[in-house]
Amino acid sequence: MLTVQKVCKMLEERGAVLLAHNYQRPEVQDAAHLVGDSLELSLKAVEVDAKLIVFAGVDFMAEQAALLNPGKVVVHPEPLSRCPMAAMLTPELVRKYRGRYPGAPLVAYVNSLAEVKALADYVVTSANAAALVSQLDADTVLFGPDRHLAEYVAEKTGKNVVPLPELGHCPVHLAIAPSEVEKAKREHPAAKVLAHPECTREVRALADFVGSTSQMVKAARELGAREYVVATEVGLLHRLAKLGVEAHPASPYAVCPDMKKITLESVARAVLEGRGVVRVDPKVAEMARRAVERTFELLGVSAPWQRS
Repeated sequence: MLTVQKVCKMLEERGAVLLAHNYQRPEVQDAAHLVGDSLELSLKAVEVDAKLIVFAGVDFMAEQAALLNPGKVVVHPEPLSRCPMAAMLTPELVRKYRGRYPGAPLVAYVNSLAEVKALADYVVTSANAAALVSQLDADTVLFGPDRHLAEYVAEKTGKNVVPLPELGHCPVHLAIAPSEVEKAKREHPAAKVLAHPECTREVRALADFVGSTSQMVKAARELGAREYVVATEVGLLHRLAKLGVEAHPASPYAVCPDMKKITLESVARAVLEGRGVVRVDPKVAEMARRAVERTFELLGVSAPWQRS
């Protein structure tokens, strides 16, 4: 039987580093060198000295790591682990909206494909989206693919944030119903509610804190509650539990089947056989990296690959 310990030994022997998203299976998180959100992990990969980077996350995450690390080999353990939301925004749709709103900057959520990032003016995370948009010298901003995050950014900035596509969403966060959050609050009256901005407005309104997965981890340490109700994919509960935080899912249905497709076995195959090497067209990668760099520049920080 393949164990966490065996996979860790295999990674060490092959000079490989395993990066796992917060939504991965508990055992995959336990085997990982780093656990975090998608861009956080891709940026950490820039600083990692390893022959092989194994990215346990959905397709756009492994692709993001590859385009930010052109000199390294990045493998995706399960090519069928894809993000439905990222697939909702195509280059053709971007060009269509560009035509409708000439001059409006396009802000691409990191949860998008490389071809879309390459056409964007900026690439943001759920953690820095509002801060970036607030800095733009524009009243109307195009934002995709998540309409709920677009709505959240509009609330925070007061700007006209146009979602593309109009109904873009994360199926997992959309599955979290306000009634489930209210039920969880009744069952755990001392708990504070942490919610991801990809949740609906009604769910966000019930939260004590709204932020990215990494921001939720930080908030759980700082808010001082005895327990928390967490409105995001259930994989984050394992990360919180390892930190000694008592947390409960806002909804038992908040499970991403694509994230869970990656197993210790698929990680082992990727390491031993080099399966799932991620390749991004160099021109697309360069354009996407530039969009990420513009984001860092506007926020007043330097990209890791630009630092001496």
